[in-house]
Amino acid sequence: MTPLREAVVLPFIFITVAILAGMEFDARVAFVPPSLFSLVLGVLLLATLVRSGALDPSSLMDGARPIVANANGALVLAALVGASAQVLAMLTPRSGLPMFFVSVFLFVLLLNTFVAVPIRVRLLRSLAVTLGSTLVLKFVVLAALSSPGPSRTARVVAALFDAATFGSITQTPQAPAAGYVAFAAVGLYLVGLALLPPLRSTRTDLVPR
Repeated sequence: MTPLREAVVLPFIFITVAILAGMEFDARVAFVPPSLFSLVLGVLLLATLVRSGALDPSSLMDGARPIVANANGALVLAALVGASAQVLAMLTPRSGLPMFFVSVFLFVLLLNTFVAVPIRVRLLRSLAVTLGSTLVLKFVVLAALSSPGPSRTARVVAALFDAATFGSITQTPQAPAAGYVAFAAVGLYLVGLALLPPLRSTRTDLVPR
């Protein structure tokens, strides 16, 4: 990994992602820190990246590296955990059954991935699918159910969903820009994960013929 990528590109990407993912668009734009559960998920995701070989921590922090280089590596790791926690918090619905099921889903999925130890490419693909799916769920499906319907049919469908789930499906309506910011944050986050220094290993998967 080049010094430019380690000292500038990766910190810039993950700090930018943390800022974008923490922005909340209500009456005014505010920065919301991640919850404790999101921080736990962020640390679990970091451990999964290391275990799968998608991140080699010795490339960022090692006894043979200078103090300044180790400090910069620590900054990259801290920014990675913060960005991961903010992205997962951003993609989790705010309340009700969706928040509960998405939180459980993310925790079980990350824990299972940690135990399964997939190779780097498969882990990155799995994360792209998972983050993209939760993005669509929150900012497309739930947003459509929670926004005031422009037609009577839309209002009736939203009312039926709300009644069937005792009012625990619909969410607080979000600003139109929230979905676009979330899309940019997730995309930039995946780019940052792909740029992390991988573990150099001879490990290969058995591919059936």
